[in-house]
Amino acid sequence: MKMKSFAHFLLILILAYVAGMVLPWWSITLVAFLVTLLMPLSPGKAFFSAFMSIFLLWLILAFYMDVRNDHILANRMSEMILKVKSAPLIGVVSALLGGLLAGLASLTAAYLRAPKRAV
Repeated sequence: MKMKSFAHFLLILILAYVAGMVLPWWSITLVAFLVTLLMPLSPGKAFFSAFMSIFLLWLILAFYMDVRNDHILANRMSEMILKVKSAPLIGVVSALLGGLLAGLASLTAAYLRAPKRAV
């Protein structure tokens, strides 16, 4: 990752964490969209940077909360949703979903900022 991509990654990670304390879970999409509007990257780099920042953030937060409650909630949720008793799997699945949402929001902003081409 180059410096601009790393700054994009870090800014999304930090702002999404702060926004998550006071705003709903979907605020990650707003953060990824706005950061990409302010710090334009190519569409591929924007998607990857936002995806990885939210994937890592949600994965770390999921495992931190999972350890704090002795895997009770994650095991029950994975049994109910995935039909498998696996606390780490439900954490990875939720991190993937969050990463995809943030990546798509960032990709949308990158395409809005892309120069218009003549057809």
